Amino acid sequence: MREKMGFPSHQRPAGPLLWFHAASVGEVLSILPLVQASLRQDPTATVLLTTGTVTASVIVKQRFEAGRVIHQFMSLDVPRWCQRFLNHWAPQVAVFTESELWPTMLGLCHARNLSVVLVNGRMSAASFRQWRRLSGVARRMLECFAWVSARTDEDATRFHALGAEAQLPPGDLKTAAAPLPVDARELGHLKGLIGARPVFLAASTHEGEEMQIAHAANRVRQTFPDLLTIIVPRHPERGAEIAAQLDFAPRRSQKAFPTRQDIFWVCDTLGELGLFFRLATCVFMGNSLPACHGGGHNPFEPARLGCVVATGPKVQNFTQAFQVLRSCVKVVPDERALAEWVGQMLSHPDERVELGRQAQAIATANAALPEMLARQILALTW
Repeated sequence: MREKMGFPSHQRPAGPLLWFHAASVGEVLSILPLVQASLRQDPTATVLLTTGTVTASVIVKQRFEAGRVIHQFMSLDVPRWCQRFLNHWAPQVAVFTESELWPTMLGLCHARNLSVVLVNGRMSAASFRQWRRLSGVARRMLECFAWVSARTDEDATRFHALGAEAQLPPGDLKTAAAPLPVDARELGHLKGLIGARPVFLAASTHEGEEMQIAHAANRVRQTFPDLLTIIVPRHPERGAEIAAQLDFAPRRSQKAFPTRQDIFWVCDTLGELGLFFRLATCVFMGNSLPACHGGGHNPFEPARLGCVVATGPKVQNFTQAFQVLRSCVKVVPDERALAEWVGQMLSHPDERVELGRQAQAIATANAALPEMLARQILALTW
């Protein structure tokens, strides 16, 4: 709470400070390559990376070298708290991500002549309608940005209509990220443990989905009795609850591994999706079935590793990503359709490999985008 009131978590280091703000895990992962490119291009710089969630802060600490990247929770949009934050950190540039638009903080940055930019700018149709009703506020806020780099042409058009005049060519940083990291030794260990068993991975699942996934897996097991289903809940603290629903399946957080007799493995840990994607024969991305609130999760992460991917229909938070991948990602409306898709992928390995190859080609586009954006950001600090 003190950090969200603007009190600092660390002393400010000497030299140039680049401030990046990413609300949660998805935004942090999307700007990883941009932060890394900025640090490469300016070896004297330090990055302050603010987030709004504990889970995102854990990812920052896992992915970045201590010293050159400092984490702090974002100050809430209260004038006195924002002033306290800016007085202490005094950054040379501020980089906001996706749809993070904080009117008070942006106004204070503008008053200090602090250059502010927006990367991977996202403006959904619903957000656009809301900001149109506050067109004066939106215009004053967007005029604070030195430039906006939108994800897509559609996002760019909406930002322009609201008052963002200075824009760089659109490009999605989620298609520029490096593949998720993996512990090679642990990957080898788990491959040896699992052996030739086919692996169905349900990644980033939410409450209400796990039993639908379990029912689908049980259908598939009628044809593929060796199937191992790995469930990775988005919120690891739900691991015990999920394992209990699955006849007390082994849990990774408890250092339990699946035996030949185990049909489910609950992997309730953070930061290991790169490991599980590499083990998977086929991948279902959660938070997308009708039983949960929905919104979807980033399909580029498994696609970047050549995985064949399915999702439920509720993907409104990643509409553009799934639209880009529509030729090679399967949308399944219910558990029966999910079971049919898993069975199809296991029965037709050539089709599975080809769909994974197509998805990987799409998901690794825009490789030059982080370096280009880093140059534009650093130019504002000179």
